[in-house]
Amino acid sequence: MGFFSRLRAVIAQLRPMRRRRKPRLGIAFGSGGAKGMAHLGALKAFEEAGIRFDVVTGTSIGAIVGALYAKGFTSADMVHIVENLNRREFSKNLRPYADLSFTREYLKNYVDGEVSSLPLPFAAWATDAETNEGVLLDSGDLTSALVASSAIPPFFRSVEREGRKLYDGAFTNAVPSDICRDLGADFVIGIDLAAFRVPEEEQGMVRRLFGAAVQKITPVRRTADCISRGYAAADIVLRPRLGEYRATDISSAAMKKMFELGYDEASARIGEIRAAIAAREKK
Repeated sequence: MGFFSRLRAVIAQLRPMRRRRKPRLGIAFGSGGAKGMAHLGALKAFEEAGIRFDVVTGTSIGAIVGALYAKGFTSADMVHIVENLNRREFSKNLRPYADLSFTREYLKNYVDGEVSSLPLPFAAWATDAETNEGVLLDSGDLTSALVASSAIPPFFRSVEREGRKLYDGAFTNAVPSDICRDLGADFVIGIDLAAFRVPEEEQGMVRRLFGAAVQKITPVRRTADCISRGYAAADIVLRPRLGEYRATDISSAAMKKMFELGYDEASARIGEIRAAIAAREKK
């Protein structure tokens, strides 16, 4: 056997011993208003398990949580940010087509600057008011991207950004796992805050009438794949049992319970997640 043949044989024997590259972990935070407290609970469980994410995306409240995470805030930091929020002032803005300037100014205290300034790759998702198409927000002013992604009609008016009027991204991509993968994630965990809805027949008459009225005055519509596209692109989807809560439940008791439900869901699936990540490392 010649020298080069022996060298190739040695390299072939050593190749399996090379350290495998760890997959880039991505997390896609879904929409859900006040239910976003479950995101913070899930993050606490991930922190305790030593699981850190390399790529982050989010829609609506998920975009806000995602930006804070990408900035470097911990779950405890985010709970403190929520506690510092003037809920009475925020509640005053929960009226038809209110302006989101209060929210934007509050967010500037924590995540001001450009999207590109975040330490981790990040993108938010919104919906075009005129075309009903999804809009990727992965550059430009960060706080305008976050409030655009969170502008839930008819509670808030659209947010103008780069010549487009934008609404909440949940109408076109509620759990943006596919965007997370597009940003370079090899393994994606999505969190769906709306997986457990109260069936319409179990809702009270007032709630049903209110929902019907809201639909009539809402300027954008949910696309057929607004939820399925996120599930299709995720390796694992967490589904906290938040069915009895609404996106507007901002009482201390409700928010504490939603945090716990997010923590419980993530904690219960840590073993599954670790096994799936290990399997991906072997590929």
